[in-house]
Amino acid sequence: MKTNAAVLHRAPGEWNVEELELDEPRRGEVLVEMVATGLCHSDDHVSHGDAQVAYLPVVGGHEGAGIVRAVGPEVHGLEVGDHVLTSFIPGCGKCRWCAMGMQNLCNNGALIMVGHQMDGTFRMHTKDGTDVGTVSLLGTFSEWQVYDQLSLIKIDEDIPLDVACLVACGVQTGYGSASTAGNVQPGDVVVVAGVGGIGMNAVQGAVACGAAHIIAVDPVADKQKWALEFGATESFPSMSEALPRIQALTNGQGADVTILAAGLVHNELITEGYHSIRKAGTLVVTGVGPDQEDGLHGINAFTLAMFQKRIQGALYGMKSPREAMPNLLNLYRTGKLKLDELVTKTYSLDQINTAYDDMRNGHNIRGVIRFR
Repeated sequence: MKTNAAVLHRAPGEWNVEELELDEPRRGEVLVEMVATGLCHSDDHVSHGDAQVAYLPVVGGHEGAGIVRAVGPEVHGLEVGDHVLTSFIPGCGKCRWCAMGMQNLCNNGALIMVGHQMDGTFRMHTKDGTDVGTVSLLGTFSEWQVYDQLSLIKIDEDIPLDVACLVACGVQTGYGSASTAGNVQPGDVVVVAGVGGIGMNAVQGAVACGAAHIIAVDPVADKQKWALEFGATESFPSMSEALPRIQALTNGQGADVTILAAGLVHNELITEGYHSIRKAGTLVVTGVGPDQEDGLHGINAFTLAMFQKRIQGALYGMKSPREAMPNLLNLYRTGKLKLDELVTKTYSLDQINTAYDDMRNGHNIRGVIRFR
C-alpha cells in the first residue's frame, strides 16, 4: 500500500513529507493506521545530527498511537480494531534486563538507531525502490505503519488517542525521572531544569511524590508560567539565578533532587546540576546531549565520594513501558495526571517542520500531529 510519511534524507536536514510504499506485515508484525504522534525532541536531535542514525533515508517518530488494521502470522494478543501505543524499546521479555523487570533497557534497544526491522529488512520504500529506515523500529511520522508486535502496547479504547500518545515517551520519561530515578520523597526540594514535554511531567511526578518545593528552570517565560500551572512552586530563567533560592530553602545544603530535562543537555548543565544538590542528593540526567560530546568538567571525584552524591541516568523514567503506560492512563482517567493540558497545539503531517520550529522557539509544551 501507499502512505504519506515524513522522511529525513540527510542530517542535518529537514523532514520531507512524501509518498512511500509500505509492505504488508510479516511474521509477528501488525499494520496500524496512525491517529496521532507526539513531536518529541529526540527526533529533532536526529534531524540536527546530534543523535546519529545508521541509515538514511529514515522516517522519524516514536511517540505514536493508532488502531490495528491487519495482523501478520504468529501475532499474539493483538487483533484488528485494537487501540495501541508504540514503545520505542521493543522489550523481548527474555533478556537479562527484561527478566529483571527493566524492559526499558532490553537488549533490543541496540537496534533503535539502526533503521531496519529486527529481521534486518525494511518495510518502507521510495517509489524508485530505495529502502527507507525507521527511527526506533517505529517511524510514527507516517499515516500507516507496520510494527513488530513487541513494539505495541494495547490500551483501553476510552482514552483519546491524540492525548494517549504522549505516554508513549514524554510523560513517563519525565514523570519517572522524579518518581523512580530521583526517588523524590514527601517534603523534598526538587529542581527541574527544562520544562518542555519532558520536564513538565517531571514536575507532575514531583507533585505526585509530595515534594514541598519544585523549582522550574527554563529560559522561556511562557514555560516558566506553564510550569506553575502544573505544580511548580516557583520558576527561574537559569540555574545560576535559581541557586540562591535553592540555598535559602535548604539552609545552604542544596536540593534533594535535580532533574535535567532540557532539550539539549550539554556537559556544563550537568556540572551546574551537580553543584545544585546536597550531600547524598541525586542528579537525574534525562535529557540527551550530542553523542559526540565527551568529558565532564568541574565535578570533583573527592566531593563525589565524600559527599556521597549520585548522578543517575534515566531512560523512559526507569520503568518498563508495559507497566508504565496503563498506570499513567489510569492516573489520567481519575484526574490525577494532566495530559490534555500538555498538548499546546496540533498539526497536520505537512506542518511537521513548522511544528519543530515552534518547539525550538518555546511555543509548545508538546506539539501533536493528528492524522485523522
